[in-house]
Amino acid sequence: MMQLLISSEKDGILCPIPQHPLYSASIALHGGTLVPYFLDEASGWGLETSELKKQLEDAKSKGINVRALVVINPGNPTAQVLAEDNQWQIVDFCKQEGLVLLADEVYQENVYIPDKEFHSFKKVSRSMGYGEQDIALIPC
Repeated sequence: MMQLLISSEKDGILCPIPQHPLYSASIALHGGTLVPYFLDEASGWGLETSELKKQLEDAKSKGINVRALVVINPGNPTAQVLAEDNQWQIVDFCKQEGLVLLADEVYQENVYIPDKEFHSFKKVSRSMGYGEQDIALIPC
């Protein structure tokens, strides 16, 4: 997928920090630009769409064409689990900004917080009424 999304150093991918280095290394390998967004430790490593917007605008101001957003849920190494309403915000953000959503959900069985529940981005986007023609959702 990175090979399809990245054609030059001017192509960027929004990627969480902290993260397992698979994504930053893959972006570098394909000659793209890592556009980091920072998870909020104080809120249980939550993902704020305001942070995504800030990093997206900063990248655009530097001439970077942001092509996709990587979301790791549950997180590695943080083990956070995104709330369903937060996922709705993320899907809506990707739709509005024309970004491919790369949803890394391979750790879905690793939910260790009793009051947290895993919801797939595919399920969330479908519940929002989006089909394959509406949003590019790539499960990793």
